[in-house]
Amino acid sequence: MRKNFGAKPYTYPQPVFIIATYGEDGTPDAMNAAWGGISEANEISMCISAGHKTTKNILARKAFTVSMADAAHVVECDYVGVASGNDVPDKLAKAGFHTTKSEFVDAPLIDELAMAVECRLISYDPESCRLVGEIVNVSVDESVLTSDGKVDVAKLAPIVFDPVNSAYHKLGEKVGNAFQDGLKLK
Repeated sequence: MRKNFGAKPYTYPQPVFIIATYGEDGTPDAMNAAWGGISEANEISMCISAGHKTTKNILARKAFTVSMADAAHVVECDYVGVASGNDVPDKLAKAGFHTTKSEFVDAPLIDELAMAVECRLISYDPESCRLVGEIVNVSVDESVLTSDGKVDVAKLAPIVFDPVNSAYHKLGEKVGNAFQDGLKLK
């Protein structure tokens, strides 16, 4: 038997994105966002409200980075979500994060988070809160790569958001092979 929950934003997994920007004075800022994902081959979309300092920074600078939150930095990644850049102008420093300017967009990369998508703003709709960015580069720290240069998800240890229980979970074990296992049923 199923239990009905009504219209809720309950999907699994929900990636934990850390969106980083520069403020008008050049101070790095970041926020935690879970409602987002790939929407085209070179496009990422997410829902962030207009009141966030990060949103204002993106609209001003037309650029942002999206880092994958990881198990090693759960506390820091949660902090940038619970502290507002409108109230805490140096929240990245308070989280213990350090940044490096992206080579591709006018936004910071968070040094401690091993994988980031570097984006230029395509559009933002304040009514729906939908932000769309063009992916211009993906940068990955070599410490989380396999010997053949691919991302090792176990080393990256990305976390996902559990919206039902307000929890973070580390991505689990491999259970299959995409675009292969289903061929057995053809």
